Amino acid sequence: MRYYSKGRSIRVLIVALLFSALFFASCEKEVKINLTSTPPQLVVQGSIENGQPPFVVLTTTIGFFSNVNLSTIQNIFVHDAVVTVSDGTKTTTLKEYQVDTAGGNQFSVYSVDTSNLSNILLGELGKGYTLKIVSKGVTYSAVTKIPEPKGLDTVWFGPPAFSRRKTPKNALEMFGNYSDPDTAGNYVRYFTKRNDEPYYAGALFSDQLVNGKKISNIDLFAGYANSADVEVDSVIYFYPGDTIKLKWCEIDKGVYDFWNTFQFSLQSGGNPFSSPINIKSNVTNGALGVWAGYGTIITTLVAH
Repeated sequence: MRYYSKGRSIRVLIVALLFSALFFASCEKEVKINLTSTPPQLVVQGSIENGQPPFVVLTTTIGFFSNVNLSTIQNIFVHDAVVTVSDGTKTTTLKEYQVDTAGGNQFSVYSVDTSNLSNILLGELGKGYTLKIVSKGVTYSAVTKIPEPKGLDTVWFGPPAFSRRKTPKNALEMFGNYSDPDTAGNYVRYFTKRNDEPYYAGALFSDQLVNGKKISNIDLFAGYANSADVEVDSVIYFYPGDTIKLKWCEIDKGVYDFWNTFQFSLQSGGNPFSSPINIKSNVTNGALGVWAGYGTIITTLVAH
């Protein structure tokens, strides 16, 4: 058996590392990836719910490597489009409004023309609505329905079902019981509004596996603005004295498929091992986004 001195062992190791570095360097090959640019696509964010007028926001996609700031966002809004909504009997042309922001920028939204009260269209339960958009000579369309909503049986507050590392001790979780109708194809998206906050989206539900059954102790976490500095362990809960509006919305399958694939895409973003997924739009002619009908029931609660 042969032995090496400590000094010789170190020299051998250095030589081996240098040889490895030279070997891998000699195997390097310059790879050029041609990221071809694609034409901007129309993005539709439209909704109509019972008792409310339609709202439609039109934007275009931007390049993956584009520098995004408030000015960039302001410039992606689509102006001067002809936007109509029809319930099969009545058709109304939406008017474009400019909304000023605190930063001095303007955003654009299409809704009913309030100067023409005779032609204002409000959403009605059980009706279908066709959206038609003509922009730069191209026509896009989408169809949605405002389903009859079936509300929750009961709603209550209690300690969180699972403790989280940074959850405050006085946090409360909202729970609900729900009896699903015996007709297949029921889909729900809910929103929560806490105190002076706007409505934020919560979860999606489908009766694909629970059709006609009673579901108990549904976790109804608070919706929140999704940003990098949000402490999720605390914002998904409610706190004693909070006044909450729970908006329970029945939606059709096309709307469910869009939001389901959209959320899945967000959750898997940045994960190199996740399967790629195409977000399903219900708008024709290559447009992205959704035209969504919401059959809503709003319940006001106080957390305790």
